[in-house]
Order: sequence, then structure tokens, then C-alpha cells
Amino acid sequence: MLASIACEPVDYAPCSFMIFDALRSQCSEHREFVRRQIDLGLNATVDVSAWAWRQPDVQADLPGFPVGSGPGIEVRHWRETAADAPRGVLCKEIVTPDGALTAKVNLTRDWADLEEIPLFDDWLVPRSREFPVKSQADLPALRHALAVPSADAVANAADLASNARAFANEHGLLLQAGWGVGLEAGLWLCGFDRLAWAAIEEPAFVEEFVELVHEWNVARMRPVLAAGVDLFVRRGWYESTAFWSPDQFRRLVFPSLKAEADMAHEAGARFGYISTTGTMPILDLILEAGVDVLIGVDPVQGYGTDMVAMRDKVRGRMCLWGGVNGFVTVERGSEDDVRREVRTALEVYGRDGFILSPVDNVTDASAETWRNVNALIDEWRARR
Repeated sequence: MLASIACEPVDYAPCSFMIFDALRSQCSEHREFVRRQIDLGLNATVDVSAWAWRQPDVQADLPGFPVGSGPGIEVRHWRETAADAPRGVLCKEIVTPDGALTAKVNLTRDWADLEEIPLFDDWLVPRSREFPVKSQADLPALRHALAVPSADAVANAADLASNARAFANEHGLLLQAGWGVGLEAGLWLCGFDRLAWAAIEEPAFVEEFVELVHEWNVARMRPVLAAGVDLFVRRGWYESTAFWSPDQFRRLVFPSLKAEADMAHEAGARFGYISTTGTMPILDLILEAGVDVLIGVDPVQGYGTDMVAMRDKVRGRMCLWGGVNGFVTVERGSEDDVRREVRTALEVYGRDGFILSPVDNVTDASAETWRNVNALIDEWRARR
């Protein structure tokens, strides 16, 4: 895996699922999840961010350090009724020394048991009635809500990373950590419409917002990088040209992306960036930022993705991770579809600088999907 990420010669292109919730949901802890991937013959990774999952003091709304507030914060919760929300509206107020942040979400059939509104979650976008960050005036309060990790959290991270490193070394596996986050945090905190218009009409607001998030992200990166991880991953699903222009990417994403990649390199780690669609127009900027591995090369749902052109652009300079579509091909396609897509990916990308994976996730645990998962692994073995 490390040789592939470094674009060095390898015996074969590894196969490592970037996300595998269909298997993860069947496991009680990360050790079991990793061992079951090894049993399947995959090049599994050990994730510091997931090492402590199921511990009650670790929130799951953004992998990595628990998302917590700084000192002097009061959080209130209550419910309201609304004609267009038959299950009610859940409300949250974060009161800080520099003002209050208020969020409200419609409770839905599949989110009916929600007891506290998370700061970061895709489900917030279609269900929110009110987002916590509405204007530049809310950013001082947000700074309190996004607390720098405490000394106890840092010490706990060091212990977790040490245990994860021992397990990774025992099995000869790559140790990774993440996820970093940047501009796309605004989708959950501001709402996409508000953020998109503000990027055009109130650029100072969005620039201050991304700098605030970057500072917080760096504070979360330092302890895990100090623990000696092999790979740090930043998520960027909503930072591509599917959502922003190349100029907006250069102004609002590139500076923090490059700074965080440099930080990882200074710590002796590789840096990965998740971007699954709309990536071609910003490929030069991703390379310039110093990203070592682009995670999420999707031949089916990746808008504008040209696998051959991408290969030719980055060959020897950046590893590509993906090559097979997770939803359309693995979860909804035939076994022949899966085998054909694996063959194409391996023919296009070859061995060096490529990691095979469904993009971006396999979530369905049906017998049909598992048949296709096994076909993917079998075809990879036969062709590797």
C-alpha cells in the first residue's frame, strides 16, 4: 500500500475498499472489521479514527477527535411542532461567550429517535429548518463550538494510536487517520444554498469561515500525525467542480489543502484526498497541493471523469484509488458488470500507483451484493 501511494514499483495493484459499511455493520469492533477484510484477501488498513468506535465518549458525526465545545459553553435542547413536520422539530442552541448558535431539524421516519443535532452530518442538509451559522457574525461563536482538542483528548489519541499501530505492525498493514475537513463543513453548518451564494456575494464571510475550519482541522491533525500514522485523509466529497468553480476551489480549498498536505509530509506521513466527481478541472490544483493519493476515482458516477486522461496526467506523481463504482456496479449490477469494470481498471491503471476499490462505499449487505463483492475480489486476484 505504501509503495503504491508513493507510485513505486509493486508486484501487483492492491485492493483496499475505501469504505465498506456492509462489512463494518456486521462487526463489533475495528479489529474484527480489519481481520475479516484480511480473510477476504483484501489489503486492509487500520484506521486510528475508527479504533475506538462504540465507545460512548466518541461521537460519530466526524471521524477523528470527538467533536466538542470549549469551556464556558451551554447547550440547550428542546422540541417544537410544525405543520409540515408531523414528527416534530428538534432544536439545539449553543450559547457561547460570543453569541449563540441555533439549529433546528425536522424529525423524519428514519431520524425519529434523534436526541441531539450533530454539527456534521449529510442528513442535516435536507432536514434542517435552521442552520447554526447564518452570517459572518456567527463565526466568533462557532470558534467556541469547534474546540481545540483538550489535553485529555490528545493523550487518549496517543494511546489509541499506539494500540492501533501495534495491531497494524502485527499484521503488516498501513495505519491511517482522518478525516480532515475544509470548505464542505459549510454544507452542514450553513446549508449549501447559503454557502454557495455567500461565496459569490460575501467572499470575506466564506474566506473567514474556511480559515476557522482549517485552524480547527490542523489542531485535530497534530496529535494523530505525532503518533506516526502512515496516511492522513481529508474528505472533499463536496469541494469539487460539481459544486464550485475551479477559481472558487483555488481560493477557498487549495490554500488549506496544500498547508495540510505539507503538514502531513513534515510529519513523515502521506496525504490522501477524497474526491469522487467533478475532479478533472481541478486535477492540476490537487497535484500542486501535494496530494499523494486521490481517493475515489469513479468510472460511472464520477462526473467528467476520464480514466485514461487522469492516468496520463498524474502517472508517477500521484496514486489513484478506486476504479470500480460501488452503487451502480457492485450493488446494482451483474457479476459480469463487476468483472468487466475490474478488468478495465487494471488495464487502464496497471500496477504502479493504483489501488483498486469500489467508489465510494458498499453499504448493501444482500446476498446479491456479496456475490458481486466476491466476484470483484476473484477477478482482481486472477488479473493482478
